Amino acid sequence: MTTLASPVALSAFAQYYALTKPRVIQLIVFCALIGMVLAVPGVPSWREVGVAAVACLGIWLVAGAAAAFNCIIEKSIDAKMKRTAWRPTAKGQLGDRQTLLFSATLCALGSALLYFAVNPLTMWLTFATFIGYAVIYTVILKPLTPQNIVIGGASGAMPPVLGWAAMAGNVGPEAIILFLIIFLWTPPHFWALALYRVEDYRKSGLPMLPVTHGNAFTQLMVLLYTFILLAACLLPFIYGMSSWLYLMVAVVLNAGFILHAWWLWRDYSDLLARKTFRFSLIHLSLLFAALLIDHYV
Repeated sequence: MTTLASPVALSAFAQYYALTKPRVIQLIVFCALIGMVLAVPGVPSWREVGVAAVACLGIWLVAGAAAAFNCIIEKSIDAKMKRTAWRPTAKGQLGDRQTLLFSATLCALGSALLYFAVNPLTMWLTFATFIGYAVIYTVILKPLTPQNIVIGGASGAMPPVLGWAAMAGNVGPEAIILFLIIFLWTPPHFWALALYRVEDYRKSGLPMLPVTHGNAFTQLMVLLYTFILLAACLLPFIYGMSSWLYLMVAVVLNAGFILHAWWLWRDYSDLLARKTFRFSLIHLSLLFAALLIDHYV
């Protein structure tokens, strides 16, 4: 996800906070919270509200740790890209040792909180997500294959599963459906960004799809994935998780995403790619908000 350029000089606190990629973490915690709410029938009790609050904090800490670890691994790549060159690790404001200690501390605190105050299942799933993103995706997949975002998207799709496990103590079919939606949303979301940042990725040496297969092929993939995503977004209604209210919102949002992808495929421009990327963020946020509202209507 994009991040606005930061000031030249950051305070020590701001430098460490920037390592956690706050805007990305906000969306992660929001999706986890949706999973928590949907796992509880009716209005949650005060005890359940307390567990959800602790779970959100624990997930935030471990996700922040993964983001900080990512900053260590990709500091040389970040330094070559306008979108990320301002990060403290890329600029040399924070060293590997400082960042690694910060990441380990966040991960340990978050894991302990989830294990003792929520449940062991949530802790292990969250830790597995940390390994999936920080190691399997960042270290192995990202520099190896243009399908990195497809395979690695499994880690990014885990938040609602973590939220569900925190409240229900298990991973039900509903949690898998939520996982599937984000998993299929990630490629068209990220490839839209990669299209208008293709020169940055080319300089970085990463085998992103527009670099390895060209813009035209990537545009087609964005369009095809929006149709697959539409099918996944219908599953909550088909399975009985939601009612007609969610279905109407889902159809409208997915029609909008498909329309953006169609325009992008037919008549490419960086402006359209930016609009498609931004709409994808709106799409996921409103889709999950509709699930939340539908749950209580």
